[in-house]
Amino acid sequence: MNFPLYLARRILSSIPLLLGVSILLYGVLHLAPGGPLDVYADNPSVSPEALKNLERELGLDQPVPVQYLRWLGALLRGEWGYSIRSGRPVGLDISERIGPTLILGGSAFTLALLVALPLGILSALRRYSALDYSFTFLSFLGISMPIFWLALMLQALFAVRLHLLPSAGLETIGDGSFLDRLRHLILPACILAVANIASWGRFVRSSMLDVLGLDYIRTARAKGLSERVVVYRHALRNALVPVITIIALDFAGILSGAVVTETIFAWPGMGRLFIEAMNGRDYPVLMALLMIGSLALIATNVLTDLVYSLVDPRIRYE
Repeated sequence: MNFPLYLARRILSSIPLLLGVSILLYGVLHLAPGGPLDVYADNPSVSPEALKNLERELGLDQPVPVQYLRWLGALLRGEWGYSIRSGRPVGLDISERIGPTLILGGSAFTLALLVALPLGILSALRRYSALDYSFTFLSFLGISMPIFWLALMLQALFAVRLHLLPSAGLETIGDGSFLDRLRHLILPACILAVANIASWGRFVRSSMLDVLGLDYIRTARAKGLSERVVVYRHALRNALVPVITIIALDFAGILSGAVVTETIFAWPGMGRLFIEAMNGRDYPVLMALLMIGSLALIATNVLTDLVYSLVDPRIRYE
């Protein structure tokens, strides 16, 4: 497998893609009603002259193509610009938020993977059993249930009524120990993992059922191989190929920022930063977060291709 050459081609092809995405996102953001200075428009203490001066200082009086070229030039120099809302460097705002998002997203991803894979496999092996029907019902329930409603219900149960877990935040003020942070992580991580457990489990079940009915599986069983070897060495590896695509796309979405979960649980991550920037029409922060999300999606797709070749040796990249 000549994966380095394939990787180089993918990276080069991603450059014009990211450029096109940036143009589209920048244009859409500026087409949206409102602007960063709307918060001052209804303030009688701010004169129209002061608004004009502020607009000129921020470069918002320039045409949108000119603003985009200035933003792109700064990006190529390694500068994300400054937040219109806080005046701080965008890179500093993101660096403070990316850690909590990686912790939350990584925990939710790991939890979903550890639960969805075994349940999907067992559901396929015990087709039409009570376990299969129960898992199918819970999967459809998890997929269709609004995340914000489930989050509020679990907050009310475990935090308000039972007082077992904190309701929000990253840590308790004055504590910040590992166990304290772990208790704060449990609810948002479980909420973020619910939909993925349901969807991934269904995909694993469906893919396993397709593979278990193929001729080579019947041949492996006829040769006297144990059921464990048939399922985990022969069936599962081939069944995971289509599942990996779904998991990879969802993983990129998790890392881009769990907007709803972070907002409800006051989790200081990139998803919450995105909402704050959107409410304030903070264009530099929004563009930085959207471009990071696009880059994460592209990187995840490349990583997925590598995982394909590890799971299925028949796949080669020339």
